[in-house]
Amino acid sequence: MDFFSINNIFFSLIGYPISHIEFWGTITGIIAVWYAAKSKVITWPIGLINVTLFFVIFYQIQLYSDMLLQMYYFCTGIYGWYVWTHDGNRENLQIRKLTNKGRLFILVSTLIGTFLIGYLVQHIHMILPNLFPKPASYPYIDTFIAIISIYANLQLAEGIWENWILWVIVNIISVGMYFQKGVIFISLEYLVFLGIAIYGLYTWTKKFNAQRIDTV
Repeated sequence: MDFFSINNIFFSLIGYPISHIEFWGTITGIIAVWYAAKSKVITWPIGLINVTLFFVIFYQIQLYSDMLLQMYYFCTGIYGWYVWTHDGNRENLQIRKLTNKGRLFILVSTLIGTFLIGYLVQHIHMILPNLFPKPASYPYIDTFIAIISIYANLQLAEGIWENWILWVIVNIISVGMYFQKGVIFISLEYLVFLGIAIYGLYTWTKKFNAQRIDTV
């Protein structure tokens, strides 16, 4: 369908043509992240729309790690939706922090995974030429973003404080990568995401500290 093509232009902003799919994918993404920072369960169904649209976009611009990441987001979106609603009162989310061992595991596994998976993504157009006719763009950077995002999204679903630290890292790198790929509207979206991630870090820190006081 034409709606899902990045060449189907919705409108232009300061000379930059914005497609329907880029616009609606960006808007739903911003709304979903904002509600995540506010610990609102509606973040998950809106997020499912966002990742579906982004899956199609990233395939078209050869960011294959990001494309596959959206499949993971979709699954964790369903999981997060369930976790935040299964007891009927997930608005009072209990926030936890990782141990130093857990943080070290994330660091080491991210570095190893970036090298191994990045190498595979770099050559995926030769391994599966029918599915991926063009070489991947920024395979190692894209893979690093994907792995960190996987950890961050799972931590968000589990109510782990460090998810916002990871989102800050992801958003800083993503702003530059998407700008270089020419999807300027998405690049600006991740700039907004960066601000929301900082806000989320602030609000979750306050909630975590308040929990500690309550349990003393």
